[in-house]
Amino acid sequence: MRFIKALLAIVFVLAIVGAAAAVGGWFWLQNEISEPGPLAESAVFEVRQGDHVSGVAQRLESQGIISNADVMKLHARLSEQQAGLKVGEYAIPPRASIAGILELLVSGDVITYRITVPEGLTTAQVLRIVENHPELEGDMPEREIGEGTLLPDTYIFSADKSRTAMIERMEKAQDDLLEELWPQRADDLPISTIEEAIILASVVEKETGSADERPLVAGLFTNRLRRGMRLESDPTVIYGVSRGEPLYRTLNGQRVRRTLYRSELDRVTDWNTYEIDGLPKTPICNPGRDAIAAVLDPPETDYIFFVADGTGGHAFAETLSEHNRNVAAYRAYERREIARERGQE
Repeated sequence: MRFIKALLAIVFVLAIVGAAAAVGGWFWLQNEISEPGPLAESAVFEVRQGDHVSGVAQRLESQGIISNADVMKLHARLSEQQAGLKVGEYAIPPRASIAGILELLVSGDVITYRITVPEGLTTAQVLRIVENHPELEGDMPEREIGEGTLLPDTYIFSADKSRTAMIERMEKAQDDLLEELWPQRADDLPISTIEEAIILASVVEKETGSADERPLVAGLFTNRLRRGMRLESDPTVIYGVSRGEPLYRTLNGQRVRRTLYRSELDRVTDWNTYEIDGLPKTPICNPGRDAIAAVLDPPETDYIFFVADGTGGHAFAETLSEHNRNVAAYRAYERREIARERGQE
């Protein structure tokens, strides 16, 4: 009996000691994971595809972001966060604790970047933006990227910074948009394929930078195609001359932007809609959502003529006589501007 009592006493004492050790260990771990870390200045840390807590903790320690990888691994296991790491780049603040860093890495609050592709750029111009973006990585696609196949937009990215992946993302964005809009297109359009829709939308896009005018320009060109009239669009001429790159001339030894020469307007190319019937051979730029939507559902209008009005917009007309008055008004505006500029010289 005395032996049993002694044994029970020993077990009781060991239990108390074990409990005290466990409590002490818990307090020690909480102190270790919550105390400020060694990082003196903010740093960027990347969780890569396939990373596990063990490897991440070792890299954090080797980069001087945390002081003890084993503590992070233990904390992750006890808090059941080993499998919770999210891929991406993270901004680690100075003196961040192990607990704070692990919480950040499982939050998915990654650093994001953006690339903006304006409407109306040619594919060559878009590819230059992608190639020169400082945060994108890797080679450009070796395959040819078609004109008019990239949807202009602002694209947010974080972990996948591949240039090839970004181009593919722009192509898919346009495919997805067309998959949505094409079935909803208006009846009796003078275009019969998605490719023709993009070609017409590209001409609309280049003819006006005003969102309010895109439907009117789309309606006007739709009317012209229905009547068998030529589109007579200056941007199509420019594309045939320079593939959409700006035109320049030399003035006083400097290159300055210029308008089309008469000889260029008369030059027959696969894109010059003053000289060919119907649509150009290919798109002349990458049209945006609004231009594509406008040509697939143009408003009912009787307009068949338009000309710049000198304010950044256009004057629209239903008849040739009305159009001629608008042209005369624009020519008068041009003469006043020339006189004003000469008066300032």
